[in-house]
Amino acid sequence: MSEQKLPTRAEDFNEWYNQLVLRAELADYAPVRGCMIVRPYGWALWENIQAALDRRFKATGHLNAAFPLLIPKSFLEREASHVEGFSPELAVVTIGGNKELEEPLVVRPTSETVIGHAYARWIQSYRDLPVLINQWCSVVRWELRTKLFLRTLEFFWQEGHTAHATFEEAEAETRQMLDVYTDFAVNEAALPVIPGIKSESERFAGADRTYSIEAMMGDGKALQAGTSHNLGQNFARAFDIQFLDRDGERKYCWTTSWGMSTRIVGAIIMVHGDDQGLVLPPRLAPIQVVVVPIHKNEDERARVMESATGLYQEMVKVGIRVKLDTREGLTPGFKFNDWEMRGVPLRIEIGPKDVEKGVVVLARRDRPGKEGKSVVGREGAIVTIASMLEDIQLAMLAKARAFRDARLHDVSDYNAFKEAIETGFARVWWDGDAALERQIKEETRATLRCIPLDQPDQVGTCFMTGRPTRTQAIFARAY
Repeated sequence: MSEQKLPTRAEDFNEWYNQLVLRAELADYAPVRGCMIVRPYGWALWENIQAALDRRFKATGHLNAAFPLLIPKSFLEREASHVEGFSPELAVVTIGGNKELEEPLVVRPTSETVIGHAYARWIQSYRDLPVLINQWCSVVRWELRTKLFLRTLEFFWQEGHTAHATFEEAEAETRQMLDVYTDFAVNEAALPVIPGIKSESERFAGADRTYSIEAMMGDGKALQAGTSHNLGQNFARAFDIQFLDRDGERKYCWTTSWGMSTRIVGAIIMVHGDDQGLVLPPRLAPIQVVVVPIHKNEDERARVMESATGLYQEMVKVGIRVKLDTREGLTPGFKFNDWEMRGVPLRIEIGPKDVEKGVVVLARRDRPGKEGKSVVGREGAIVTIASMLEDIQLAMLAKARAFRDARLHDVSDYNAFKEAIETGFARVWWDGDAALERQIKEETRATLRCIPLDQPDQVGTCFMTGRPTRTQAIFARAY
C-alpha cells in the first residue's frame, strides 16, 4: 500500500471512491473494459453479505438453485417490455465450437425468462405452488459508463424468482422481500434506507410493480440498493406457466423477482467511508479486530507477542473475526494507517508498557484520533471488545441516519427543489404526472427515486401542479 494520502471526499468524491476501492484491495480493473476483478478482501465482504442475506432467504422458505448462463435469444423476445428494456444491454453469443449457432444465445442479463421456461414444466397443479427459488450468480449488462461495484458489465448478485396462485400471494412475497432487504441494509450494513414503490417510468421491464430501497451516499446522491418486483402474469403468459386450481380450472401463475447485487458494497463504501479510507460495519467486516503488537527488541517482542497471541486466540474462540499483524519491517504508524484505510472496525495496540500494566489500547475506526481511543484491562478485555463492536455498529447507523436526515429536504416549489438536489434528497408532495416527471429529469437530472411506503396521513399540494394529493415522493440525482 502506498503511504500517499487519498483525495478528500470534499475535493473529489468520485476520485476518492475510485482510489479507495483499488488501494483497499477490494477490486481491480479487468482486461475487458467495464469488468472488474473482485479481490480477496472485497470477496470476503461480499461473502459476509451473502451469508447475512442467505440466512434471511432460507428463514422465509426460499431454496437456492442454479440456472444456465446462456439463454436462447427468442426467450427474451417473448415478453415485449422485457426485451425492449434490456435490448441495449445484451451480450449475444453467435459462434460456438467455431460454428455459427442456429439461434443466438444471450449471456444472462437476468433470469426471468429461462426460469419461467423451467417453471412452465415444473408447475402443473396448485399443489406445486408456491415455488420459492433464489440463485447466486453473475449477470452481464453491456453498460457504457462503468464504475467498480456500482455499475460494471458483469456483476455478482442474487436473484429470487417465485410463482404463486394469486395476485395477493405474489404481492405479499414482493413486499416481504423488500422488508428482508430493508432489514439487512439497516441491521447488517448500517444503511438507513427508504423503502418505496417506483414510478411507472422507473419500473423494471416486465413488472407490474417495482419496489426498491433507496440510500443516500456521502455526496448526497441516491443509490438503489435492492429491488423487488411483482411481475403479475406477464411472464406466466409469455412462458405459459399454468396450474390446475382447486376449482378444476387452468390458471396462469403470478410471479415475482427480487435482487441485490455487489453495488451494495459500493453503498457501504460511500455511506460510511471517510478521508482516511473505508469504515466497515462490524457485522459485515472481513476483519472485525486487528491486533498490532508494538516492540523494539527481542525481549520486548517475546513479552508483547505472548500477550497479543493470547488475546487473539481468545477472540477466535468466541467467533470474532480477528487478524494478528505480525508483518515485519513496517512501523506501527504505517500499520495503523493501513488498517484504518481498510476500514477494520477496531484496532488493539499492545506494547511493552501495556503488558507491564496489564492493559491494552483500543482504537475505534468510526471515531478517529484520541476520541476513539480507550485503555482497558487485559483481563476481561474480550467482553469489552465484543460490546464495543456492537456499539460501533449502532453508532455507524445513527451517524448515517443523521447525515441523511440533515440532507432530506421537504420542499414546496421548483426553485427550492433544484437547490435541495444539489446536496441531497428532495421530498415533495406529488400527484404522479408522468410528463412532469420526464421534464424534471431533463431539466435537473434528478429522478423520482421512490414513493415511500411510509406516507403521512394528510393531504398536501403537489409542488409542480398545485393540485391536492395524498402522496409524497423522493427525488434525487442518482448513481
